[in-house]
Amino acid sequence: MLKTFQVGSKTFVLDQDKAEAAFAAKKVINGRETMTFNLLPLKYQWAYDLYRKMKANHWEPEDIPMGKDIEQWRDEKALSDVERWIIRMGIGYFSAAEGIVGDNIQHVVRELVTAPELKLVLGRHAHEENIHADSLLYMISSLGINPHECEAMFEDVPTIVRKNEFVTKVSRDLRRDLDLTQTANKQLLARNIFVFGQCMEGTQFYGLFGMVLSLYRQNKFPGIGQMFRYTLRDESNHIEVFRNLFMDLIEENRDIWTAEFKEELRALMIEAVTLEKEFIRDCLPVNSVGLSAEDFTQYIDFIADRRLEGVGLAPLASGVKNPLPWLAEMMDIKKEQNFFEGRVTEYQKSSSLNVAADDEL
Repeated sequence: MLKTFQVGSKTFVLDQDKAEAAFAAKKVINGRETMTFNLLPLKYQWAYDLYRKMKANHWEPEDIPMGKDIEQWRDEKALSDVERWIIRMGIGYFSAAEGIVGDNIQHVVRELVTAPELKLVLGRHAHEENIHADSLLYMISSLGINPHECEAMFEDVPTIVRKNEFVTKVSRDLRRDLDLTQTANKQLLARNIFVFGQCMEGTQFYGLFGMVLSLYRQNKFPGIGQMFRYTLRDESNHIEVFRNLFMDLIEENRDIWTAEFKEELRALMIEAVTLEKEFIRDCLPVNSVGLSAEDFTQYIDFIADRRLEGVGLAPLASGVKNPLPWLAEMMDIKKEQNFFEGRVTEYQKSSSLNVAADDEL
């Protein structure tokens, strides 16, 4: 169908059929390539909705006061060795892990998807990983931790090395020219999205999140705890981005979804859970300050099953209960009073939807 516009002495003819064909050619992969980055009309509405939600949750590390954290860190009697070790492990691991995620988004996944609205939300996702990495630098500089200690921890703690190798090998597999019309290569991309979204960000991040926020509940590290809360809220959106992306990729490419591939993904989650439990025992080598390694390892089983079921896969340990239900409350941070500094902080615009914490944890 042609539509004609007469403007002065000029006539413009727009071909709606051609435009509709271009829309139909939008796909997660192997779709219509365009340099115009034309978002409209939206085919993946969820991607644009999540982009707006993520944008409304924007926060900056420097706006969060660190005075109480610094005071506690410098006071030799204020903290136990276990509490200091949890913070060091948290800063040491996440200071580079966030960068691994961001790099994979920018240089692997975003390069391979073809619909502009998918590139839009992935760009925001990568930007938030930059904010998270920046927040870790802010914590390090505020507490006066030697940054070389963090680098050494990232390189020399075996459980950290194994966790990182688990995800980086999946990323390396896609850093080459691939024919994404081939089922095996489509599965490489689906595997990457599953591992980074459901295994790493969705499961392996949650052990340390829980430990740091447990200290926060005990009035320890209010600034660091607040940044971890904002990061956790962001992560819930990141998990949803990669879950939706995975599901649409499968829906459009049913040749991926074989029984063998499903079991391969479940095996990857088993590996992720095993690595995370070993890491948890390094973070919390002795039960102390009201924290139990057993609670956190059980929590990882609970979270892993939620992630698997969210993408249509069978759980590993069906029926596991959540031993840390209070973590859901930590997500509800639309507006609150910072009782250490006596000021109200608000990091979500009124137009933004509340995070459905219970659905994510």
